[in-house]
Order: sequence, then C-alpha cells, then structure tokens
Amino acid sequence: MTASRISNTTGWLSFAGVVAFVVGVFNVMDGLVALFRNDYYQVTSQDILVFNFTAWGWIWLILGLAQIAIGAGLLAEQSWARTAGVAMAVLVAIGQLAFLRAFPVWSVLVIAMCVLLVYALTAHPRTRAYPEA
Repeated sequence: MTASRISNTTGWLSFAGVVAFVVGVFNVMDGLVALFRNDYYQVTSQDILVFNFTAWGWIWLILGLAQIAIGAGLLAEQSWARTAGVAMAVLVAIGQLAFLRAFPVWSVLVIAMCVLLVYALTAHPRTRAYPEA
C-alpha cells in the first residue's frame, strides 16, 4: 500500500489553476491570430487603442505563456503562483480592455474569466467556526 499525500489545495485554488491555464491558452491563441492573420479582426490597427496587431500578438503570446506557467504552478501548489496569478489576471484584464475594439466578445469573455480567477485566488478557504473539542 502506498501512502497518499494530503493536499492543502482548496477547491478554489484548483479551479484557479484550471482557469489560469485556460485563459493562458486563450491569450496564446489571440497572440497567434494577431501575429499571423491580421485580416481576421474587423478593425484596422489604427482602430485599436494602442499598438498594432503585431505588437499585440507578441504581448498576448508572452502573457499567455506566463499564465499557462502560473496555472501549472497553482495546480502544483507553488506559493509564488497565487500572487503572480492575481497580478497577471489584472494585467490581462486591463490589456483586454485596450484590445476590446478588435474582438469585443472574446475580450469580454477573457475579462470575465480574469475576474473569476482573481476571486478564486483571493477567496479564503472555509474554516470551522469552532475548534473541535
């Protein structure tokens, strides 16, 4: 019989790890589309708040890869990943606001997932109100 390892991860942290991984994949997809298919978006690069599609492609690619790493770190119960996850989720949500004009539905979806991610990372796990006697 093998000894099982008891995990300190709450359901919220596991959820946050999965959401961070999914948002990271979404951002990588966004970055690759912006890099290789500028005509995919219905607006010109002048209609975006800042930068052009090539710059946004690299930004989303780098942020997406970082979020995938953070998601893996959260699932592996790394302490650094919780703080990095909150910071990255806020940064990505702000970036999606700037990219909103290019693909509004996608941006709103990613912003909503970032808000969920911040909540999942900052929610306190349930504790007992009274210690056992």
